[in-house]
Amino acid sequence: MRIIGLTGGIAAGKSTVSGRWAEHGAVVVDADRLARDAVAPGSPGLARVAERFGPGVIAEDGSLDRPALGAIVFSDPAARKDLEGITHPEVWRLAQAAFDAAEAADPDAIVVYDVPLLAEARGSRPLAFDSVVVVDAPAAQRIERLVEHRGMARDEAERRVSAQASDAERLALADHVVDATGTLADTIRSADAVWERISR
Repeated sequence: MRIIGLTGGIAAGKSTVSGRWAEHGAVVVDADRLARDAVAPGSPGLARVAERFGPGVIAEDGSLDRPALGAIVFSDPAARKDLEGITHPEVWRLAQAAFDAAEAADPDAIVVYDVPLLAEARGSRPLAFDSVVVVDAPAAQRIERLVEHRGMARDEAERRVSAQASDAERLALADHVVDATGTLADTIRSADAVWERISR
């Protein structure tokens, strides 16, 4: 089994790339889904989030109130670090379990770990990955995508992008880069070219 770390900033196009690679036979492990599982109702992670940020981040149905939490952590770097300290270790534990399951099912599997906050979560190249792929589009372009395609207010889009690692910090981790600055078709072509290299 090989594990490929796939990362990129918000609105870079990671989902497009991971979806394409799934068509090529990759086993995709989605860190965003694991992050939701890490703070699911009744989980220890959610209890720790509520303890740190207060009952206002818990919805009436007992689930995490993501907009309420987002309003706190995207405007307060210290609060964001506290949240990451709760969620990142739990997400990594769930990811390891998913990797083990993939290897048990197919020892020759290529597992793609789609993880937006790789640079933020690990700080340096994770030893668990055989290679790291960065989906690259500059911050200014990603802000425009958030405004145009997701209907986000510009100041909120700028806050979300600036809260993440810089483009340079992500690219410093890269063994391969998917160019996502062009059209969707251009991104797919770049993703296919990188897949050909990593799947040999």
